Amino acid sequence: MLLVQYMGRYKIFFIITLIIVILDQITKFIIMDSFAIHQSIEIIPGIFNLTYIRNPGAAFGMFRDGSELFRQIFLIGTSIAALIIIVYFYYKTQDGLLTKFSLSLIAGGAVGNLIDRIIFGEVIDFLDVHWKSFHWPAFNIADSAITIGVGITIYTLYIKR
Repeated sequence: MLLVQYMGRYKIFFIITLIIVILDQITKFIIMDSFAIHQSIEIIPGIFNLTYIRNPGAAFGMFRDGSELFRQIFLIGTSIAALIIIVYFYYKTQDGLLTKFSLSLIAGGAVGNLIDRIIFGEVIDFLDVHWKSFHWPAFNIADSAITIGVGITIYTLYIKR
Protein backbone atom coordinates (compact mmCIF):
# COMPACT_ATOMS: atom_id res chain seq x y z
CA MET A 1 0.00 0.00 0.00
CA LEU A 2 2.81 2.39 0.85
CA LEU A 3 4.44 1.71 -2.53
CA VAL A 4 1.18 2.57 -4.32
CA GLN A 5 0.97 5.89 -2.44
CA TYR A 6 4.63 6.59 -3.19
CA MET A 7 4.18 5.81 -6.89
CA GLY A 8 1.01 7.90 -7.04
CA ARG A 9 2.77 10.97 -5.73
CA TYR A 10 5.69 10.50 -8.11
CA LYS A 11 3.81 9.04 -11.09
CA ILE A 12 4.27 12.11 -13.31
CA PHE A 13 7.92 12.32 -12.31
CA PHE A 14 8.66 8.69 -13.16
CA ILE A 15 6.73 8.65 -16.43
CA ILE A 16 8.16 11.88 -17.85
CA THR A 17 11.67 11.11 -16.64
CA LEU A 18 11.49 7.66 -18.22
CA ILE A 19 10.14 9.03 -21.52
CA ILE A 20 12.99 11.56 -21.74
CA VAL A 21 15.63 8.95 -20.90
CA ILE A 22 14.26 6.49 -23.46
CA LEU A 23 14.03 9.13 -26.23
CA ASP A 24 17.49 10.41 -25.39
CA GLN A 25 19.15 6.99 -25.35
CA ILE A 26 17.39 5.75 -28.50
CA THR A 27 18.39 8.85 -30.49
CA LYS A 28 21.98 8.58 -29.25
CA PHE A 29 22.10 4.89 -30.17
CA ILE A 30 20.80 5.67 -33.67
CA ILE A 31 23.43 8.39 -34.14
CA MET A 32 26.28 6.18 -32.85
CA ASP A 33 25.10 3.31 -35.06
CA SER A 34 24.57 5.41 -38.21
CA PHE A 35 27.36 8.03 -38.12
CA ALA A 36 31.12 8.09 -37.86
CA ILE A 37 32.47 10.44 -35.19
CA HIS A 38 32.30 14.05 -36.48
CA GLN A 39 30.19 12.99 -39.47
CA SER A 40 27.56 15.56 -40.29
CA ILE A 41 24.43 15.55 -42.43
CA GLU A 42 22.73 18.79 -43.36
CA ILE A 43 19.02 18.68 -42.52
CA ILE A 44 17.98 22.33 -42.98
CA PRO A 45 20.52 24.15 -45.15
CA GLY A 46 22.35 26.91 -43.30
CA ILE A 47 20.50 26.20 -40.01
CA PHE A 48 20.49 22.61 -38.76
CA ASN A 49 22.70 19.51 -39.09
CA LEU A 50 22.93 16.16 -37.41
CA THR A 51 26.57 15.89 -36.32
CA TYR A 52 27.98 13.10 -34.17
CA ILE A 53 30.10 14.62 -31.40
CA ARG A 54 31.38 13.26 -28.09
CA ASN A 55 31.68 15.81 -25.31
CA PRO A 56 33.97 14.81 -22.44
CA GLY A 57 33.19 18.03 -20.55
CA ALA A 58 30.06 19.65 -19.22
CA ALA A 59 27.69 22.05 -20.99
CA PHE A 60 29.38 24.03 -23.76
CA GLY A 61 32.55 21.95 -23.32
CA MET A 62 33.36 23.27 -19.83
CA PHE A 63 35.92 21.12 -17.95
CA ARG A 64 36.91 19.26 -21.11
CA ASP A 65 40.60 20.06 -20.53
CA GLY A 66 40.84 18.71 -16.96
CA SER A 67 42.10 15.25 -16.12
CA GLU A 68 39.74 12.45 -17.08
CA LEU A 69 39.50 11.12 -13.52
CA PHE A 70 38.64 14.56 -12.11
CA ARG A 71 36.11 15.14 -14.89
CA GLN A 72 34.40 11.81 -14.32
CA ILE A 73 34.25 12.09 -10.54
CA PHE A 74 33.20 15.75 -10.62
CA LEU A 75 30.62 15.49 -13.41
CA ILE A 76 29.08 12.20 -12.26
CA GLY A 77 29.00 13.46 -8.66
CA THR A 78 27.44 16.75 -9.74
CA SER A 79 24.80 14.91 -11.78
CA ILE A 80 23.87 12.66 -8.87
CA ALA A 81 23.72 15.64 -6.48
CA ALA A 82 21.53 17.54 -8.95
CA LEU A 83 19.16 14.57 -9.22
CA ILE A 84 18.86 14.39 -5.43
CA ILE A 85 18.07 18.11 -5.30
CA ILE A 86 15.50 17.79 -8.11
CA VAL A 87 13.74 14.89 -6.34
CA TYR A 88 13.75 16.92 -3.12
CA PHE A 89 12.19 19.95 -4.85
CA TYR A 90 9.64 17.71 -6.55
CA TYR A 91 8.72 16.25 -3.16
CA LYS A 92 8.46 19.68 -1.53
CA THR A 93 6.75 21.61 -4.31
CA GLN A 94 3.15 22.65 -3.96
CA ASP A 95 3.25 24.64 -7.22
CA GLY A 96 1.26 22.24 -9.33
CA LEU A 97 1.52 20.22 -12.48
CA LEU A 98 3.63 22.60 -14.58
CA THR A 99 6.40 22.80 -11.97
CA LYS A 100 6.35 19.02 -11.50
CA PHE A 101 6.51 18.58 -15.28
CA SER A 102 9.50 20.91 -15.53
CA LEU A 103 11.39 19.16 -12.72
CA SER A 104 10.68 15.82 -14.43
CA LEU A 105 12.16 17.13 -17.70
CA ILE A 106 15.30 18.25 -15.86
CA ALA A 107 15.61 14.88 -14.11
CA GLY A 108 15.14 12.96 -17.37
CA GLY A 109 17.83 15.01 -19.06
CA ALA A 110 20.21 14.61 -16.14
CA VAL A 111 19.71 10.83 -16.11
CA GLY A 112 20.16 10.59 -19.90
CA ASN A 113 23.51 12.38 -19.80
CA LEU A 114 24.54 10.54 -16.61
CA ILE A 115 24.06 7.22 -18.41
CA ASP A 116 26.43 8.42 -21.16
CA ARG A 117 29.04 9.54 -18.64
CA ILE A 118 28.95 6.22 -16.82
CA ILE A 119 29.02 4.06 -19.98
CA PHE A 120 31.21 6.11 -22.34
CA GLY A 121 32.99 8.62 -20.09
CA GLU A 122 31.53 11.42 -22.20
CA VAL A 123 28.19 12.63 -23.53
CA ILE A 124 26.93 11.94 -27.05
CA ASP A 125 25.75 15.13 -28.80
CA PHE A 126 24.30 15.40 -32.29
CA LEU A 127 21.94 18.35 -32.71
CA ASP A 128 23.91 21.06 -34.48
CA VAL A 129 22.14 24.41 -34.83
CA HIS A 130 24.01 27.11 -36.71
CA TRP A 131 23.69 30.27 -38.72
CA LYS A 132 26.19 30.40 -41.56
CA SER A 133 29.58 29.90 -39.83
CA PHE A 134 28.32 30.45 -36.25
CA HIS A 135 27.59 27.10 -34.57
CA TRP A 136 25.83 26.73 -31.24
CA PRO A 137 27.56 23.92 -29.31
CA ALA A 138 26.09 20.56 -30.33
CA PHE A 139 23.52 19.14 -27.90
CA ASN A 140 21.12 16.23 -27.49
CA ILE A 141 17.58 15.37 -26.33
CA ALA A 142 18.69 15.31 -22.67
CA ASP A 143 20.19 18.80 -22.96
CA SER A 144 17.00 20.02 -24.62
CA ALA A 145 14.85 18.57 -21.83
CA ILE A 146 17.05 20.21 -19.19
CA THR A 147 16.90 23.59 -20.94
CA ILE A 148 13.12 23.46 -21.43
CA GLY A 149 12.66 22.25 -17.85
CA VAL A 150 14.80 25.05 -16.43
CA GLY A 151 12.91 27.61 -18.54
CA ILE A 152 9.53 26.36 -17.32
CA THR A 153 10.79 26.21 -13.73
CA ILE A 154 11.99 29.80 -13.88
CA TYR A 155 8.66 30.83 -15.36
CA THR A 156 6.55 28.99 -12.76
CA LEU A 157 8.65 29.88 -9.72
CA TYR A 158 9.58 33.48 -10.46
CA ILE A 159 7.85 35.09 -13.40
CA LYS A 160 4.37 33.67 -12.91
CA ARG A 161 4.32 34.82 -9.29
